[in-house]
Amino acid sequence: MNSTRGARRRYRKRGGSRFISGLLAASLTAIFVASPQAQEVETISVWGRRANEIGRAKSASEGRIAYADFAVRPMLRPGELIEAVPGLAATQHSGAGKANQYFLRGFNLDHGTDLAASLDGVPLNLPSHGHGQGYLDLNVLTPEFVHDIGFKKGPYSAENGDFATAGAVAFETADHLHGEGLQAWAGENDYYRTVGSKALSQNVLVAADLSTTRGAWSTPEDLKKINLLARAIVGGWSITAIAYDADWNATDQIPRRAVEAGTLGRLDAVDTTDGGKTSRYILSARRRDLLRGLDTVVFVQRYKLDLYSNFTYFLDDPVNGDQFQQADQRWIYGGALTKRWAPIRGWSLRAGASARVDEIGKVGLYRTRGRVRRATVRQDALTEWSTALWGEASRPFGKVDATFGLRADVMGADVRAGDRRNAGEVSDILVSPKAALAWRISKAFELYADAGRGFHSNDARGAVIVVDPVTGDLAERAPLLSPSDGAELGLRWKRGGLTLTAAAWALHVDSELVYVGDAGFTEAAGATRRRGVELLADWRPTSHLSFTASYAGTHARFTNGDRIPNAVGSVLSGGASWKIAQASTLSLTWRRLGVAPLAEDNSVRSRPTSLVNALFVQDLGRASLMIEALNLADSQKDDVAYFYASRLPGEPAEGVEDIHFHPVEPRAVRLGMKINF
Repeated sequence: MNSTRGARRRYRKRGGSRFISGLLAASLTAIFVASPQAQEVETISVWGRRANEIGRAKSASEGRIAYADFAVRPMLRPGELIEAVPGLAATQHSGAGKANQYFLRGFNLDHGTDLAASLDGVPLNLPSHGHGQGYLDLNVLTPEFVHDIGFKKGPYSAENGDFATAGAVAFETADHLHGEGLQAWAGENDYYRTVGSKALSQNVLVAADLSTTRGAWSTPEDLKKINLLARAIVGGWSITAIAYDADWNATDQIPRRAVEAGTLGRLDAVDTTDGGKTSRYILSARRRDLLRGLDTVVFVQRYKLDLYSNFTYFLDDPVNGDQFQQADQRWIYGGALTKRWAPIRGWSLRAGASARVDEIGKVGLYRTRGRVRRATVRQDALTEWSTALWGEASRPFGKVDATFGLRADVMGADVRAGDRRNAGEVSDILVSPKAALAWRISKAFELYADAGRGFHSNDARGAVIVVDPVTGDLAERAPLLSPSDGAELGLRWKRGGLTLTAAAWALHVDSELVYVGDAGFTEAAGATRRRGVELLADWRPTSHLSFTASYAGTHARFTNGDRIPNAVGSVLSGGASWKIAQASTLSLTWRRLGVAPLAEDNSVRSRPTSLVNALFVQDLGRASLMIEALNLADSQKDDVAYFYASRLPGEPAEGVEDIHFHPVEPRAVRLGMKINF
């Protein structure tokens, strides 16, 4: 959510000097020495399970999840694929076409501010976004097309930069998808989905994911979503084209007081015209040369969003209502290069460079009624660019593997504001040191110690703002780059089919500011400290049975002792997969999102929410029958909740402070059939 009085995003201000635009290209080309020409290595895709991280990982909180570990995971929405990462939760407070809310390590990540994500090396977060900084919409994913998920929590890895404060998640698709076939799904609330893939030749494949649903809400959601993928292997390069398009109506969060009074049903909407449409088109080329130790990716993206929301109803405008439109249109260009060298005098070296340009033709905020514009709050255009250089050096010292990293990020923006007083140029630079120690006590037991600096960028408009676009008052600027410092101690133990992982971590963020996308200005907050523990157990007693369980507990405070609103105190999850017979598999997942303060003084708190999902798969030879039950226990709890003031017709002009919640969707059963070609 991005409400004027609700959950807010946080930002900080640092000065910066001008930078020559030629650095964009130079950082990608100048630092690597090519090896002699070598023969191409054929790509082999293995649909295995979670790899043994002992002897490989640099921290207890990093890992890799292979296709076999989430292939039979029941999911309501594509964004829930990220919940395969232990301790990470994804919820929704609006329509299914909008980016999820993410919760990790005491952050209400809103729509992605402190969580970085990529797809095949292409960054998915969007800076200076119309709805919120770092906007991360995972609806571009089709779970069946993903074969590998890598994750690293905390700011300890030199290769992860912008938005990777709480963590970074890398989704990878395969050059050869998980078998050619066609899936057809049907379920309650007029849910229909078709997924298919086909190899046109040995090196060319196409895939599609088409879905539509009325939704469980009183106002039909009418989601229409298209995901297309095409890939060709040409001269060792993997050329990928992705197209995503969605249109939907939204039932946003509603006031608890109206539901308790019986004037509003828990599945009703206050403003029935909320919703949106979005599209994203990605063309990328990637080459991974194992012999030379090179990984190269270049990409271009086209993105659009029109989002209509109303969180305060009739508080600001009793006649027309408070609905507003947020619009974003941009082209994105960029690339990255990673080089790995063979050990030199015991040192293993790895380095990388990246560059990116966001050419944002329009980013705007408008007052609307029934999706018809009434007034422009602000409309801007801007060019935002960033470059980065990073390196890591590792070597063993007895049983201890030490890794030292350094990252330098340079970012700049040229804001062409509709109000010329809020126009300007800004740039900044940040150097981030990293260090990691892995002590392999035995083949089954390893200890870790990690520390590093990370950061997220802030909305460039907030970095040059002078006046509030609504009141005309002087506005406080945010920094372009906002650093954070973190540390972690952890362990990993493995014996037979049981793996146990534990981590204790701490993260400090200096003076935070909030850029309020719904109002177009910045608002001061305070410095924060977060600390917590994470526990993970993975047990595979037999080849037919597996269990996973994780717990993440967080203590999050402003440095003055106040609570951080929406900082969830705990996330618990569990899962089980049972191959009942040679051709039958049953999978269950459980996730509990703990209590969070909704106000700084802890006077208002959210309610915990538990969800159980199930998926049964019956193999019929060339076909498979699938039955999916979502919210199996038919929980009536909240998917997400906020505390702020709103006004319904007939209420006082100053509004009523209340909890506003979005309920979890009622139990739904879906039936699917897959035919393998």
